[in-house]
Amino acid sequence: MLGFLALCLPIFAVVALGFLAARQRFVSSVVVDAIGLFSFNVALPALLLRLMAAQPFAQSFEPSYFRGYLGACLAVFAATMLVAWWRRHGRQAAAAFGAAAAMGNVGYLAPPLLLPMLGPRAAGPIAMAIVAEVAVIIALGSMLMVRGGSASGAGLRAAWDGLKGLARNPVILSICFGVVLAAAGWSIPDPIERFLAFLGGAAGPTALFALGGTLARLPVGRDLLGVAASVMLVKLVAYPALVWLVLGMWLQLDGVWVTAGVLLASMPTATNAFLLAHRQGAGAGAVSAAVLLSTVVAAVTFPVTAWLLDAPLKPPPQG
Repeated sequence: MLGFLALCLPIFAVVALGFLAARQRFVSSVVVDAIGLFSFNVALPALLLRLMAAQPFAQSFEPSYFRGYLGACLAVFAATMLVAWWRRHGRQAAAAFGAAAAMGNVGYLAPPLLLPMLGPRAAGPIAMAIVAEVAVIIALGSMLMVRGGSASGAGLRAAWDGLKGLARNPVILSICFGVVLAAAGWSIPDPIERFLAFLGGAAGPTALFALGGTLARLPVGRDLLGVAASVMLVKLVAYPALVWLVLGMWLQLDGVWVTAGVLLASMPTATNAFLLAHRQGAGAGAVSAAVLLSTVVAAVTFPVTAWLLDAPLKPPPQG
């Protein structure tokens, strides 16, 4: 257990450093945004492109894993939304809570947390989780959160706008390009591979620091902490448990896929969930509190989950 804490806490410490730096105004919001844009638009795509292209296609893409993970993701989204709707929160806010429960910070937190444990084999599960939790949930959430809904056509337009944005998303594009290279059996030339490795090495620290700085700016209303705590429990407990049941007990996938899936589901709520709720004016306060609360609590629950799964503390040898 102490080994997992030793591995994970320095990573969450960088998030805390970014939080304190932004809160104490050692860095401005403009700097935090610039670091985040560099990480998301430049460093993270370089990291994912290199890792995806280096893995044999059959090793990085498992259809059963993707179907199972996406199914669990959609089930969490739907169940959370229905419960919130039943509790009279309204369709827009209920959809926002569903997105917060189903959308984890798989882009910023997953690479620095999973790669030291699982090695390059984690690239495939991370990429598929990004597609499931970001691409699908953003499109679905946009459609359900927009004012007017599908009856007026506003929901479909919002979903279409979300999909068009994803088509230009550097992370999604890097995953697709890496998959094409792996499927074709083409290797990246050494100079370009070293360039991508050098650039991708900055993805972890910059993403974590920017995440902390972003958290420092999120508004958190104390009256909304009850809703936020409920969303957090679904995100950090119910979602990983469901993924374990689907991937491990039902589909009976290889242990690496099960471990990767459960750890990815254990990520705290993504800041994208707040941005989506804020843009649509739907439950943004509670989602903001859920993002901050789940990130703080995940510093403990994630290493506990890794310990329960008996995840490797060092990447397995590649062969």
